[in-house]
Amino acid sequence: MGDSCLKSIQVGTGAVGRKIAVSWRAGAAPGLLWLGGFKSDMNGIKARALDEFARDRGRAMVRFDYSGHGASDGAFTDGTIGRWLEESQAVFDAFCRGPQVLVGSSMGGWLALLLVRDLLRLKVVLHATVAGLVLIAPAADFTEELMWKRMPPEIRDEIERNGVWARPSAYSQEPYPITRGLIEEGRNHLLLGGMIETGCAVRILQGVMDEDVPWQHAVDLSARFARDDVVLTLVKDGDHRLSRPQDIERMIAAVAEF
Repeated sequence: MGDSCLKSIQVGTGAVGRKIAVSWRAGAAPGLLWLGGFKSDMNGIKARALDEFARDRGRAMVRFDYSGHGASDGAFTDGTIGRWLEESQAVFDAFCRGPQVLVGSSMGGWLALLLVRDLLRLKVVLHATVAGLVLIAPAADFTEELMWKRMPPEIRDEIERNGVWARPSAYSQEPYPITRGLIEEGRNHLLLGGMIETGCAVRILQGVMDEDVPWQHAVDLSARFARDDVVLTLVKDGDHRLSRPQDIERMIAAVAEF
């Protein structure tokens, strides 16, 4: 297979229109769609490792940056789960063909589950289907369960009063702006209040030492799958990133099952 091609897709019109950067590699099925995490981009360690796997195996591969991330248009502070889900759906429809394995990291795990849910609800025949899910430290409902409910009253007050709070990050020298819009809009997409059905096999990798998405969160998520074939792998010494060589091997092994 040749090198991946850098492309773009327009999502939305007028004031909400934005150009989304996409890396596309032609290849055999099942293809791979990478859904990155909050404030990450498509050139991270795991995304590049997955692309190399696709190249070596001759498999199709799609990576992209959400708006406000990486090479895509838009301000990060305009981002919401619904906005980034719309972009994920647009990329899936435009670039994916045939059976696909969705590989979602952190927030991308939540978006992968939402994408599958919405695809199952459609009554039309699409160019692509979902053959499997590989979720890495999946942060389902993180805006509510891992942010809002854990914030002290003074931070909640700041978000409600000012519309934004600068959250210190272990992954960047600059804090992450957490907006009121992100929190409030995220409530439209919560999954953990009921059962989840994807219609495909699901593989979850979770670090026990993860301070951002506790391993108990992954256990709770796993219990929500009603009938799907789900395997949860807990990595005793793994952190949130799960990007060490041994973690990358686990991710590739999970993807290679499909």
